[in-house]
Amino acid sequence: MPVEDLAFRRAAPALAVFAAVRLLGLTVLSVWCAVAGSSPHTLLSARWDSLWYARIAAEGYGYEIVLPDGDVHSNLAFFPLLPWLERAVSAVTGFSYGSAGLVVSLLAGLAAAWGIFAVADLLHGRRTGVFAVAVWAALPVGIVQSMAYSEALFSALAAWALYGALRGRWLTAGLLAAGAGLTRPVGAAVVAAVWVAAVLAWRRGERSWRMAAGVLLAPAGAAAYVLWVGARTGGGLLGYLDVQAGWGNGFDGGWAFARFVGAKLASPAWPAGLGLVAGVALVLWLYAACVRQRQPAPLLVYCGIVVALALCASGYFGSKPRLLLPAFPLMLVPAVALARWRTRRAAWVLGAAALASAVYGAFWLNGSGPP
Repeated sequence: MPVEDLAFRRAAPALAVFAAVRLLGLTVLSVWCAVAGSSPHTLLSARWDSLWYARIAAEGYGYEIVLPDGDVHSNLAFFPLLPWLERAVSAVTGFSYGSAGLVVSLLAGLAAAWGIFAVADLLHGRRTGVFAVAVWAALPVGIVQSMAYSEALFSALAAWALYGALRGRWLTAGLLAAGAGLTRPVGAAVVAAVWVAAVLAWRRGERSWRMAAGVLLAPAGAAAYVLWVGARTGGGLLGYLDVQAGWGNGFDGGWAFARFVGAKLASPAWPAGLGLVAGVALVLWLYAACVRQRQPAPLLVYCGIVVALALCASGYFGSKPRLLLPAFPLMLVPAVALARWRTRRAAWVLGAAALASAVYGAFWLNGSGPP
């Protein structure tokens, strides 16, 4: 694909669809909040994790809460790139840190949509690229893309890092992977994807200083933060894992999640348990379909790690849907199918999905919301 294929004009339909779906979600949220007497701005920028990011932007690291059971919730669990950007936007605009986070997510969401389009366009053509963005925007938890959370920022960095790796743009891929590693712990998935792409290129005979530099740059962000946390806490290389343990987070292969689902199935809330089983089965089926679709190995590695970390973490079961949001290669499966349909039929299906996503997002944020 020539460089000019990444021009705004080529990606414009995908970006327009993304903006329309997100605008629908925000409109429905505003109407719902007007009826419920809540504030959409507060729900999007000043609850749950967004408060932790804003506090880091305002005060830096060092804040923690000790729970009655002795667990310690430290803000060291949150990676620094989003708070840094919130501080920068606030300095330029005068916005509060929470509002600055909304600006970051708005721009990052558009960048993520463009990156997802670029990857899908590269592999399957422009039409599939537009549908991939539409499906990603209309996910049930798509409202998180408009919150002062790090999912949109991470997805943007991951999508463009993967595109760079697929195109052999090693410095770009390495720098973006380093940025992803400063955004979320799952940045390790981006690093692994870049390394796999480099190994495959090396086996094809490519040798260049750019490839070597990209490989070395990719883990720099995550490694720098994890080492810094270890030095600050005195925990060494395992210091960050100790911080996560204080939040009840760990990796147990999915055992805790399986028990959680089993408890739901054995309770009066068994329909919710069935929904969880169906959701997990759908995710696994989509990943198997990605393999059958013969997606490039870097995409399969990235997506597989994102899915594994989301499903096999031992804490915060309500967070799992949003933790899967960056697994955008899964969206290539329905996107390829939709691209074969007539435009009107596909538009009706996606419109219904977008409306359902908007209603669910408004209900979700006015209820339990994303922890």
